[in-house]
Amino acid sequence: MSDAKTSDAPSGAAAPTAGDDVVLRISDLHKSFGETVVLRGIDLDIHRGEVVVVLGPSGSGKSTMLRCLNRLEEPTSGHIYFEGTDICDHKTNLNELRKHLGMVFQQFNLFPHLDALHNVMLAQRKVLGRSAEEAERVAREQLARVGLADRVDYFPDELSGGQQQRVAIARALAMDPHVMLFDEATSALDPELVRGVLDVMRELARGGMTMVVVTHEMGFARDVADRVIFMEGGVIVEQGTPEKVFEHPESPRTARFLGSID
Repeated sequence: MSDAKTSDAPSGAAAPTAGDDVVLRISDLHKSFGETVVLRGIDLDIHRGEVVVVLGPSGSGKSTMLRCLNRLEEPTSGHIYFEGTDICDHKTNLNELRKHLGMVFQQFNLFPHLDALHNVMLAQRKVLGRSAEEAERVAREQLARVGLADRVDYFPDELSGGQQQRVAIARALAMDPHVMLFDEATSALDPELVRGVLDVMRELARGGMTMVVVTHEMGFARDVADRVIFMEGGVIVEQGTPEKVFEHPESPRTARFLGSID
């Protein structure tokens, strides 16, 4: 994959054109909460089939950028194009958009009164309008995909944290997303439960899923990412292949951050 534009790229980039493999284009993205500036002009292209891992210290703007990608956070200014549509345009149908942008959060957000099967079925019925039979078929397929074929009738409080997070991933996959966004998907898990979730994410990457992953899991970033991005202070400080960023960082700040993690 060719490297996307870093934060010194010109703003106002055009939307991806027909035949372009850019599925998400972020152009001069700014976000403030009151007087607090969180994002300071992000420019970034995400290519179809690419796995982009976003690293950085707490407060660097990683999760805010990710949440702006499906307008869970409202950008202050700038543009985000998803498959050619400017999602920052207030005329954009967000419900339609979110059908194709799956997101997995730190917290699992499962319905406690529904078993795993019906947690995965619900959005399919409500949002996609699938029949009960079709929704159940897809739910069973996706639960099997994440290694939970034998847990379809378990309720959230009968599942481990790692299993609950895999149900959440199955729920997102059941919507047939074009891109998956992961916001610290393993940070709420005990260390021994992290591996199962990361293994599912690795399988998605091998299958060609376009993924943007905010994480502190350095091993995952080294092994799976096509591109690693390091953010601090609301800007992209550095980006490149895992080998380049981990072994030969150009920015002293990147090197200090990676040194502190190691």
